[in-house]
Amino acid sequence: MSRAPAEPPSDAELSAAAARVAAALLAVGATIATAESCTGGWIAKVATDLPGSSVWFRAGFVTYSNAAKVAMLGVGEGELAEHGAVSEPVVRAMAAGAKRRAGTDLAVAVSGIAGPDGGSAEKPVGTVWLAWATPAGLKSERCLFAGERDAVRRHAVGRALEGLVGCLGDSLGERSAGAD
Repeated sequence: MSRAPAEPPSDAELSAAAARVAAALLAVGATIATAESCTGGWIAKVATDLPGSSVWFRAGFVTYSNAAKVAMLGVGEGELAEHGAVSEPVVRAMAAGAKRRAGTDLAVAVSGIAGPDGGSAEKPVGTVWLAWATPAGLKSERCLFAGERDAVRRHAVGRALEGLVGCLGDSLGERSAGAD
């Protein structure tokens, strides 16, 4: 489980992270989609704030309800019933569904409990699952972010963007190496 720094990223830091994603995507000619629950489209917003993002950003799915996760991303009702929306199987299904439905090279998904309500002993407020779907497969991680609702959401957006840059370095490096 990963923990974030005490201070959530600022707007400028999120914008800089999105610019790093854009540069990495452009370097390898890749595209992304987002599947967001607790962040409510914030990852897509930060990405599309950048001029020229239509070259690499294809779609953003805001699937706040379980019904939307099923209908828009193909998440299984059984997965939701067994594990809950804030779980590794569900966030992995969200990422895979976004990548498949948008026809992109990568997708990032996030589902969490931003608070102030909704937490439990097993899944306290600040619990966020993230997943990245890449050509090489799926990566996921559980984070526990501190702070109020806005801070939890900011941390989740920042971690989602950082993870995309990491995935691009790990999974798509061979594409650029063979492109000569």
